Amino acid sequence: MKRIICTLVALLGLAVLSPVHAQSWPSRPVTLVVAWPPGSGIDVMARIMLDALRTELGQPVVVDNKGGAAGSIGAQLVANANPDGYTLLFTSSALNMVDAMGTKTGFRPQDFVPIANVTFTPSLLIAHPSLNVKTPQELIALAKSKPGELFYATAGNGSPSHFVTELFRVRTGIQATGIPYRGSPEAMADQIAGRVHFSVANSSTALPQVRKGAVVPLAVTGAQRLPAMPDIPTLSEAGLKDFAAASYWNGLLGPKGLPEAVAQRMASAVNAALAKPEVREKLLPTGNEIDGKSTPASFAALIKQDHAIWSDVAKAANIKAQN
Repeated sequence: MKRIICTLVALLGLAVLSPVHAQSWPSRPVTLVVAWPPGSGIDVMARIMLDALRTELGQPVVVDNKGGAAGSIGAQLVANANPDGYTLLFTSSALNMVDAMGTKTGFRPQDFVPIANVTFTPSLLIAHPSLNVKTPQELIALAKSKPGELFYATAGNGSPSHFVTELFRVRTGIQATGIPYRGSPEAMADQIAGRVHFSVANSSTALPQVRKGAVVPLAVTGAQRLPAMPDIPTLSEAGLKDFAAASYWNGLLGPKGLPEAVAQRMASAVNAALAKPEVREKLLPTGNEIDGKSTPASFAALIKQDHAIWSDVAKAANIKAQN
């Protein structure tokens, strides 16, 4: 009986402390664990938002890059973190993709507390200028004339670029060799150098290189053209009607047990930051679609729907983890 009473007292204490903790949060710097390397699309987004988030929260917000394994290294770190709101995860749909392909990790997407989606990111099908291709059909024809001889880059097995490129490869019937990298900056570096021939890269990483002429844009994978570069057609407009248009989310999550009030507070700060003109002026040219209205509840629903989509893609393209 004494043990039961002590347990009840402890639980009541937590119930009382949680709201108090949420009201005082944050009282020190908040760390955003960016599950991708410096220079990646999500890293760029995080750094654009830092000053605005600092203003909204009244505390410094710092970025800690933990790239690798398609975001799994950073996700694992946050999954094991104290759920006090001071260590949060900034990642993408790769969280679902890694799970959909059956990768053995120490976490599942359900183990995190959704906070807010930040942007939706379309991707670009790009080629090295040396290929002398200008359209997806020309790339497909070239690949079919040289089965297995073309190399394509991905930001790692289980990354969005991996999933979308594999879907493209399967739907078009081409044979090409995939080269996984630690993240999009490394993949793009080899793309520019010509060590890989083509790739599907997120708009944040691809557009600067398209503007420089370092890579040739063939098509946008999303449902609509990019306002930042309206001359690039979508895959559907380019004639690939059976290709599922693909954009993916980029958002913040917390470790299991994160107080709801803290998640709500951070979501409000994120949306307020995204509403600031100085933030929007820097994010929109990267080709990202700003969310700005996400809540923990709506983000949870988005993640669930997204998981179902990429699970279907994993089956269609026979994408399996190399455990």
